[in-house]
Amino acid sequence: MEIYDLVKAKAQAAKKASVKLAVLDTEAKNKALLAMAQALLDNEDAIIAANDTDMINAKAKGMRESMQDRLKLTHARIEGMADGLRQVATLVDPVGDVLSEKILPNGLKITKIRVPLGVCGIIYEARPNVTADAAGLCLKSGNAVVLKGGSEAMESNKAISKVLSDAATLAGMPEGAIQFIDIADRQAVSDLIHMNGLVDVVIPRGGAGLIKTVVMNASVPVIETGSGVCHTFVDASANVEMAMNIAVNAKVQRPSVCNAMETLLVHKDIADKFLPPMLAKYFELGVEIRGDEKVQAFSEKVVPATEEDWATEYGDLILSVKVVEDVYEAIEHIRQFSTMHSECIVTEDAKNAEIFQKNVDAACVYVNASTRFTDGGEFGFGAEIGISTQKLHARGPMALPELTSIKYLINGQGQIR
Repeated sequence: MEIYDLVKAKAQAAKKASVKLAVLDTEAKNKALLAMAQALLDNEDAIIAANDTDMINAKAKGMRESMQDRLKLTHARIEGMADGLRQVATLVDPVGDVLSEKILPNGLKITKIRVPLGVCGIIYEARPNVTADAAGLCLKSGNAVVLKGGSEAMESNKAISKVLSDAATLAGMPEGAIQFIDIADRQAVSDLIHMNGLVDVVIPRGGAGLIKTVVMNASVPVIETGSGVCHTFVDASANVEMAMNIAVNAKVQRPSVCNAMETLLVHKDIADKFLPPMLAKYFELGVEIRGDEKVQAFSEKVVPATEEDWATEYGDLILSVKVVEDVYEAIEHIRQFSTMHSECIVTEDAKNAEIFQKNVDAACVYVNASTRFTDGGEFGFGAEIGISTQKLHARGPMALPELTSIKYLINGQGQIR
């Protein structure tokens, strides 16, 4: 069978399942989510064995360590995936929520409610936990899902998706509600993003290259997520200890994720006080620094930054650092290079904090807190499908409500126009 036919068959099965899934009650969906969580734990050995194969292949191909960390599954991470599904089961079901209700002068009653999107195509890279997160969130919001994971995690994703699909079906979900495209060929992605009429929305999760490819080539509607060239600006009035703690956490705690900081901007008036201890701490933690001429003057270990560095999402222990004149130059730099994900100012100046939050165009704009908090769980939304960096339909951490559309229910007593 041709790749197109295989992808189409999975999309058709998901579409058929989505019709029944859209009208299931919350109790039935929660029952399936709990069964899926338990199935992950019951099949842990098989999942880890599959992941071991992916890890061996990743090391043989020279995958960088930060990406291997995203790929690797352990008992704790599988337990975390199961906990995520259990948490989704506790969240409020958005389907059927009444958003507004009014009666027109002619007597028509118009009610606006949430309804599922239908079939979600999720395209992602070397993070097998996304398989469980996406399946759980889509199911709870009444959507069928077609998953297309990266080739790096193929065996892990195949094992996880089969466990989840089998458990969901046994628990009463429509057969075909969770589909996984087990084809490494990139043609499968191209086919999926052109399944108009079968797939209602595509959500890419991964690096800038993947996201750009999907956005530029899809004919199915796309929700753009993820790519994170995130900045932290240390203002002149910043508390140095606080700024160092935030800057370390934002870069080092988990450098491979999209809400990690990639560029540190430092006000010229605090540079002499802040940069020497900050750079020393980064070097101690194994961070490579790429800086402008002013930053290079503080240490011979600093690598000269190029124009490309300011626009790069490293996903690794590499950081670009620049000294700026003031908050306005910081904002201008962010405006030029930001992917509109998460941006932060560290300051004791309330006016500069207000200027920064008002003028920086990003999904999440922080004052005195690490960008690592941009996460559905940290925001209290439960699990998330991704961080939307666009402005239409959804922006920021996408939880259950963002996986729904709307429907208008109009009730009359014989009115005609």
